[in-house]
Amino acid sequence: MSVVVKRSKMAKIICTHSGSFHADESLAVYMLRLLPEYKDSSLVRSRSPEDWERADIVVDVSGKYDGKKYFDHHQREFDTTFSPDHKTKLSSAGLVYKHFGKDIITQIVGPQDEGNLEILYQKVYKEFVEALDANDNGINNYPKDTPAKFSEKNITLPSMVSKLNPRWNLEPTDADFDRQFEKASELMGLAFHQLVEGYGLGWLPARTIVEQSFVQRFEIDPSGEIMILDQFCPWKEHLYSIEKDNNAEGQIKFVLFADSSGKWRVSTVSVTSTSFEFRLGLPQAWRGLRDEALSDAAGIKDGIFVHAAGFIGGAQSRESVLVMAQKALEFRK
Repeated sequence: MSVVVKRSKMAKIICTHSGSFHADESLAVYMLRLLPEYKDSSLVRSRSPEDWERADIVVDVSGKYDGKKYFDHHQREFDTTFSPDHKTKLSSAGLVYKHFGKDIITQIVGPQDEGNLEILYQKVYKEFVEALDANDNGINNYPKDTPAKFSEKNITLPSMVSKLNPRWNLEPTDADFDRQFEKASELMGLAFHQLVEGYGLGWLPARTIVEQSFVQRFEIDPSGEIMILDQFCPWKEHLYSIEKDNNAEGQIKFVLFADSSGKWRVSTVSVTSTSFEFRLGLPQAWRGLRDEALSDAAGIKDGIFVHAAGFIGGAQSRESVLVMAQKALEFRK
């Protein structure tokens, strides 16, 4: 039996399967509805070939994938991944994102130049969609014999979607499943929308600032090992990526920036994004010093502090933290 949800005259028709639903098709339908072509679409949840045939696009059902109308991944021979560099087989969410992802991103954060759009396209897949693909295809993130330290089955998005399915002992009807599917699609969509906005309107502008500062590093110091951010932003993840793209991995030793109060900071750079070990620390002789004692030791007028571990320090002015960074490079020699 086919069930039609939100039918309207002249609307495009999206079709997915009826009955129990999962996170992947919940997101797939949400993403399609972001596209102008499917903005006012009707949704048909059906396992009937006749309904697939009359639909404009079919996701997570039909046993077909052609990249145009049919976007199912359940057929035995299916082995499509996001790109040759990826090993995770796609779910219906991954298939829709693979083909329409750039247009979907544009609908959320607005037009981007080709380079930035590609960066966002790759980032959103890596940080969100791939995990859904893996979950739906039964791919574990860790070896199966690794014991879990705690249960997280009730706090992941796929589990939350699963629990939106009507309870088995309520004798649910098709209408019950369809109503709950809309809630699942809204839940997945909210999480996806917020993530894309965060990357497109926060993460990506930060990359632009870091990239510009990286390009200008030799104007700051001939060594090219000191970078000054014209505006504070989350910089660490971007710095590692930008260094790698420019064959300059490990080059930057200190990053200078103004904090929210207008005072300046000199920060070391960790060896890796998850490491507490830094590439080059502030001098041992300065560590733990504050105010006048630090100013005297570092030869500046307005020192504030250097952390006892040597990974960060501060002064009132840009000029002083630059002197601190330059002298720290000299101490290394």
